[in-house]
Amino acid sequence: MDDLLPYPDFVKVLLDWVAWWNTGHRPAGLTGGRTPAQAWEADPAPVEDVPEERLAFFALEDDGRIRKISTNGVSWRRRAYIADWMAGHVGTKVRLRYLPHFDGRIEVFSAEGWGRHLGSAYLAETATPAQRRALSRVRESRARALKADLKAAEKLRRTRYTATTTAAAPGRRRTETASEAQAEIVRAQAADLAARALPDLIPPRDPPAGWARPRPRPGTAVPADTTDTEPGSGSRE
Repeated sequence: MDDLLPYPDFVKVLLDWVAWWNTGHRPAGLTGGRTPAQAWEADPAPVEDVPEERLAFFALEDDGRIRKISTNGVSWRRRAYIADWMAGHVGTKVRLRYLPHFDGRIEVFSAEGWGRHLGSAYLAETATPAQRRALSRVRESRARALKADLKAAEKLRRTRYTATTTAAAPGRRRTETASEAQAEIVRAQAADLAARALPDLIPPRDPPAGWARPRPRPGTAVPADTTDTEPGSGSRE
């Protein structure tokens, strides 16, 4: 594992290769010894420029539901999303669009007419870095303990990252809220304590014959393998 590149270095190597392929590589299929970039520039087909801030909207999905903005923001997948622009819009009917593999931000559109874009909303009560680290430790511990369900445990332990085109620190695809992280940590700690409580309990042996036994109450059935003493006697010889 020591020979693996750090993620930012890998992205830089990949982008350097893409730059070489487009500007330094001369494929045999292109006439005149042109590079892919030169062939692209020479193509007379019109290209429509789209503002960079609007490019992400081409990859958004819509679940088709109509929701209302409440005092807690807007609810999606049982979690609250908030934004400053929502002030004064309580009760407004909206539709949500989102990236398929990223839930840290959603886009809010009006449910009327052509669906005017109202703004972005962000996950409320995002877990702190310390909670995310503690959550990772809990999941790793659970993965080691649940050997009988290794496939499911590996899924919990594995962290997925969002796609990127620049050399930067990786961003997590799954964003936990503070309450979700704390609840899972508490559940894991409770399960660990329950598993460690008397894991190898051995039932006690029968007492020696000379020990005094409690007398049964009147009307109580006596087990067949128990020999009682005479009433009033506290032991048997």
